[in-house]
Amino acid sequence: MEYKDYYKVMGVGRDAKPDEIKRAYRKLARKYHPDVSKEPGAEEKFKEVAEAYAVLGDEEKRKAYDELGSNWQQGQDFRPPPNWDTQGFEFHTNAPGGAAGFSDFFEELFRGMHGVGGRQARNVRMRGQNEHARIFIDLEDAFHGATRTLNLRVSEPDAHGRVHHRNRTLNVRIPKGVRPGQHIRLSGQGGAGMGGGEAGDLLLEVQFNPHTLYSVEGKDLNLKLPVTPWEAALGAKVTVPTPEGAVELKVPAGAKSGQRLRLKGRGLPGRSPGDLYARLEVVTPPAHGEKERAFYEKMAETFDFDPRAGMGVGR
Repeated sequence: MEYKDYYKVMGVGRDAKPDEIKRAYRKLARKYHPDVSKEPGAEEKFKEVAEAYAVLGDEEKRKAYDELGSNWQQGQDFRPPPNWDTQGFEFHTNAPGGAAGFSDFFEELFRGMHGVGGRQARNVRMRGQNEHARIFIDLEDAFHGATRTLNLRVSEPDAHGRVHHRNRTLNVRIPKGVRPGQHIRLSGQGGAGMGGGEAGDLLLEVQFNPHTLYSVEGKDLNLKLPVTPWEAALGAKVTVPTPEGAVELKVPAGAKSGQRLRLKGRGLPGRSPGDLYARLEVVTPPAHGEKERAFYEKMAETFDFDPRAGMGVGR
């Protein structure tokens, strides 16, 4: 029986972590999928990759495979060590994409193990892939919770392993306090399983639509707050909008443009809510008429103030 080095098939080392093996599988499956690949011998290569992942992608199967030890080096004359397949390992194939048509090496290797062997190996149950999508919500949805409709174009394998596409519509509950970059898991809404296997999960990455007033930074909100020169100079109490209603904010005397004032607990909700930061922007009123111009001229005469002092250019 010809030996198959599943690590070599996957292009990973024998010390590869599970995430590394999964990434390698996804990359190779996309490259050789017979429905899309133009590579020579793509279908056979796809089956070979799926077979390798069926073993290396599962802790128990990989452990059983690794038990072969020094017999890996015996090449064409490879034979499993005596009684190696009675060590109590259980084999349940869950390779995404399917691995129908296992090689003789695969079937001989796992013959006699639970749920596998001969004809059974060609009818194994396989769990569907987890699928990923991105959902955009409004900031207000994170404050109050919401239900949103999501339209997806999904791929599903038929009984022969061929992939077909169809449109799906899901109603997704947006939990209160969700933040950008977090994921909502919808169990059983991912890729369909093979041979009656359970479906994978759908993981929705949450992103926020742009807002006219606020920007989001983690659990905190940022707001540009215009103030007049006299509010900044003399101090004032001003009304500030927040996603949950307007509140009053005290601007200290002598405030400057760019200064940030914090409204504690007015950011995204949660067990430890975020804060809202108002960044002051001092706005100078235009001098449209003679009265306004005269006011500015009076200010120029009254204030001995040079904003460029220290720059070495004088007035």
